[in-house]
Amino acid sequence: MSEEQGALRVGIDLGTSRSAISSSSGGQFVVDSFVGWPADLVARKVLKRDLLVGQEALENRTMLDLHRPLERGLIKEGSERDLQAARELLRHLLSLVGAKNGKARQVRAVVGVPAAALRTNKQYLRNALKGVVDSLMIVSEPFAVAYGLNALVHALIIDIGAGTTDFCVMKGRYPTDEDQRTLTAAGDSIDAHLHKAIQARYPNASVTLFMVRGWKEQHSFVGEPPAPVVVTAPVDGVPTELDITNEMRAACESIVAPMTETMLALLAQVDPEFQQKVRGNVILAGGGALIRNLGRTLEAALERVGGGKVTVTPEPVFVGSDGGLAIAEDAQDSDWDRLAN
Repeated sequence: MSEEQGALRVGIDLGTSRSAISSSSGGQFVVDSFVGWPADLVARKVLKRDLLVGQEALENRTMLDLHRPLERGLIKEGSERDLQAARELLRHLLSLVGAKNGKARQVRAVVGVPAAALRTNKQYLRNALKGVVDSLMIVSEPFAVAYGLNALVHALIIDIGAGTTDFCVMKGRYPTDEDQRTLTAAGDSIDAHLHKAIQARYPNASVTLFMVRGWKEQHSFVGEPPAPVVVTAPVDGVPTELDITNEMRAACESIVAPMTETMLALLAQVDPEFQQKVRGNVILAGGGALIRNLGRTLEAALERVGGGKVTVTPEPVFVGSDGGLAIAEDAQDSDWDRLAN
């Protein structure tokens, strides 16, 4: 077996909130995009660990120098600690699918980034992956989604993550910059909106952004509420039920207008004879695709331009990493960038 044939191929959806990996060995994992080091001698004695990643890092965050190394889907620039955290997050993902440091087997990784990622930040990602993978391909996240779903022509992909919402019109070839858009109206902006609204209505309630994020992931919706959203939080130290139905709706709907505007603008740029086909093949992916009624809301917006169909992907968490893996499996040797260890 040649070196190329024996390589471990992986697709990685490097997300602001969660990161997913799919591998040619069959492994498929998702982890929270948090990395932490013990804050001091006491924390190190309690934890008995020098590094925590993912859910473990979140659960022990009070004892950690905690880092969320990705911002709006990109590695934060200017901080060596965040670069190190990103590298450790990537190492952890690869270890889950059997890639170990010092292993003779080659690792070839396709990593998805926001559609509007700057060239300089792509280089930052390459630097983070040096010594972690042997070969690398960086693609836009919505393109990876499209490739994995075989939606390569007459399709519009909308990938809603924590840091960004990415759009990509597929025309049967690799998308250009004109075919793609990135918005910062996404999961994190919903969290910030909801947190602020809850604090305004319940000023004596003690509510953290982590609590708000959990409530959103459980209860998010747009349009008419499927049920009242009632949560529990300390008010003056006493656990109290809070009705946040209206706040949840307003926060989730805050991304609808910019999404609709961008969707319609991209559709208007499609060749007129193909616009109907693309309107009938709008695909909603990413964690934000799980917001109740969002697909139907975007579908209603398409009525302004002749109607269309919005499909929510059945596996929004892994659709990006699965697409990256599909690209890795099909890529020719000349498609890869080699990374020196």
